[in-house]
Amino acid sequence: MKKLENVIANTIEAVERGKEDLFRLETDVRNEYDRCLRQLLDIKIRIDRVIGEVDRLEDESRKLRNQLMVVNRDFNRYSKEAIKETYDAAHEKMMELMQKRETEKILRLQRDHLAQNLRTLENAKKRSEDLISSISMALKLLTHDLTGYFNQLGEVQHTNNVGLSIIKAQEEERRRVARDIHDGPAQSFANIVMRAEFCLKLMDVNPDQVRDELQDLMWLVRGSLEDVRKIIFDLRPMSLDDLGLLAAVKRYTEQYMEDYKIHVELNVMGREQRVDNSLEIALFRIIQESLTNARKHSGAPEVVITIEYHKDRINLMVRDNGRGFDMAKVRQEKQGVSFGLTGMGERVHLLKGKFDVRSAPGKGTQVLVSIPLEEEKQSK
Repeated sequence: MKKLENVIANTIEAVERGKEDLFRLETDVRNEYDRCLRQLLDIKIRIDRVIGEVDRLEDESRKLRNQLMVVNRDFNRYSKEAIKETYDAAHEKMMELMQKRETEKILRLQRDHLAQNLRTLENAKKRSEDLISSISMALKLLTHDLTGYFNQLGEVQHTNNVGLSIIKAQEEERRRVARDIHDGPAQSFANIVMRAEFCLKLMDVNPDQVRDELQDLMWLVRGSLEDVRKIIFDLRPMSLDDLGLLAAVKRYTEQYMEDYKIHVELNVMGREQRVDNSLEIALFRIIQESLTNARKHSGAPEVVITIEYHKDRINLMVRDNGRGFDMAKVRQEKQGVSFGLTGMGERVHLLKGKFDVRSAPGKGTQVLVSIPLEEEKQSK
């Protein structure tokens, strides 16, 4: 995901640079187009002026040719000076007319060349505008649509990571339960079998001692039964399904205080209401995990649990007065894979809630949870 994010960022940067270069090119093309257009207008004015001069010279040249024809018909009536002057005037006017026509020709060629340049520049300007529009669309795709897809991909990946973490947590819980059963009830049951066999043999040797052995065996069975009930409660408290979150938490905290001598204060604000079973399980597991952390890591003599019932959400706070910890340091050491804080946050994320942990060395720890209630999921 990080590499993909870098690729997208570099691509956006490259496209933005290309867009800026294209803007500058489009500006240059527009300026050149305006310059050529001004030149074309100027040449058209000059051509109109030259055409007027050519028309005037043609009219004057025609009059001189007519006068020259008159002189040629009545050659004897004019002096040599008059004839020469007429010839010279006609020739000079003809030369001036030819120069003006040549000027007109050159101006027309320049006009046609500028007109061609204008068409080329106009096409270039249109292509530049189309390219800028296309790049703008590409940037929009990269910065908005693709970023949105990237965020969705990130959410999918996060969901996958959450799923993997839950699977790891399930396997870890199964290992813990297997270890608890092996170290507790399994050992006790094996001992019960041995004691029962001993009682059978003792009945033939010393029947009076069997009563004491059976009494010890009964206490051993009761202890094993209590261990089994405790394991079952940790796996899934029956009271959570039957009576709701508060009943399960009250029973759990009472047993917790008896086992670990840590005082737990439970505060309830608002009117208790039954909500979706998955939400109650999540809140119970967060409380359970918070109390476990307080016992194992915090060294706190007291824990306060506050549950707030609102119309549209449930808020939970678990606060201890233990030694606290450095959040950044713990996350770095655990590399984000521990199921403690990460697992609690993932549970809340799946329920679209808010999760926060506040702690500092020597200042205890607060776990804050706020989960919205969906009306159709609330129990009636």
